This record gives sequence, structure tokens and C-alpha cells, in this order.
Amino acid sequence: MNSVTIVGVGLIGGSFALALRKAGFEGRITGVSSKPAADAAIAGGVIDEALPLDEAAAKSDLIYLAQPIERILQTIDVIDAYVQSSALITDAGSTKHGIVARAASAIRKARFVGGHPMAGKESRGVEHADADLFRGRPYVLTSREPMLETWIERIGARLVILSPEEHDRLVAVTSHLPQLLSTALASVIGSEPDAAQVAGPAALDLTRLAFSPYEIWRDIFATNAEPIDAALGAFIAKLEELRAVLRSPQMEREFEKASAAAKALRD
Repeated sequence: MNSVTIVGVGLIGGSFALALRKAGFEGRITGVSSKPAADAAIAGGVIDEALPLDEAAAKSDLIYLAQPIERILQTIDVIDAYVQSSALITDAGSTKHGIVARAASAIRKARFVGGHPMAGKESRGVEHADADLFRGRPYVLTSREPMLETWIERIGARLVILSPEEHDRLVAVTSHLPQLLSTALASVIGSEPDAAQVAGPAALDLTRLAFSPYEIWRDIFATNAEPIDAALGAFIAKLEELRAVLRSPQMEREFEKASAAAKALRD
């Protein structure tokens, strides 16, 4: 692999570029992004140059789509006309079924592998890009691709292979549901005018995700609605179970089961 194009040079795309550099990639990295983002990325040494999509894709071995989901879908619709037949295209979108299905119908010349690094920050933009953002974090691919797998391991991420459908079902529980819980909790706390006077670390920790901008989540909800609805249903059912045993000794058992699950998650 000698040349890489990052389409969408923000936090994730910029971090992937920096991670490749740190892992030993010595080729050229081109950015396709807005002028302000591209200028900041060049100034920060994240990319070597900025070009339009057609010019960048035509000379790249790897094309990394790090845009919002709807923009990724739009790029997939047109990119096959520009790429080399030997090129590999991957993405960093937060849902996978719709993206992989679109790629299967629109991309004929190049190879496509769906991807999702389970990493991020509250702050957006290439200015916050971090070469170690993916280190120790799961990185999902929807099919095997030896070259890409090698680089994912070199940047320190933990490779996970999942079908697009299984990915979307699992992240609905582990990522999308927590966002909605944080949003709901912040709203409930915010409806109590005096709550801030007694809000401690628990309230602050659990409402951190409520800072996430809706424009990121709009496409996630649109492309993963059924698994998210199922996850919400399961959570609401569990809340009703807890409500029913609130004054019962059975609540101790619920705490024990939850503690064991939390420990397993961290292990």
C-alpha cells in the first residue's frame, strides 16, 4: 500500500491518517474534505495534500470514507467511476447494513469492506485527531481483508469480524441505546429546576453523551431504527422489572447480576 485517500478529514479520518503514520506507513495521504478542514489537516501534518474526490480516488490504493452515514452513501454511489481496479474502499460509518448493501450494488471495479472503529471523542474536527485514538478499541470489519486487517492491528486496534446485520444489532445495544439513555436522563434532570444543586459525579458521568450533536445521530437512527427500537424495548422492560421489585429483596440479586455483567464488559 503506497497511497491512501481520506474522504472526510475530521476526528476519525484524521486519526486514522495519524495512526497509519505512527504505525509505519510511509506513502502519501490525500484528503478529500471542505477547504477549512483540509487546510487544518495539511497544517497539522495529517495529510500531504487535498484534492477533489475524482483525482484523489484515481491514484489511491486505499480509500477511507470517514463521513456521516448519508454522505458515505452518496460517495459510494459515484466513486466506482474514479477508482483503480486494484483499489480497496472501506468506511468508518456507525451502521453497516445499509452501507454494505449500497456498496454491493454500486461498486463493481474496486473491493469494498465495511468498517467501524469503536472509538471517538466528544470534540469533533481534525484539530482533535489522535494517532492513538483506536489503540485498544474494537475495530469491526464486515468481511476479511488481509491488508486492511494488518494495518488495523498495527494501529493497535482489536479486530472484530461481524456481519453487517450482527454489527448493527450489537451496536444498537452498546452504543445507540446509551446515547438515548443519556439524552433522556439529561432531559429528566433538566426538568427539575433545583437538581443541579445536588448533581454529583453519577449525574455528570451518565449525561456526558447528551452533548453529542444530533446531526451525527440523525443518520444512525434513520439507518438502524429496528435494532434500536428492539434495544429500547428490552431496556424499558428491564426498567419495569426493576420498578416491580423496588421494595423487594430481589433487587439485591438484580444488583449482583448487573455488577457481574459490568465486570465482564470491562474484562
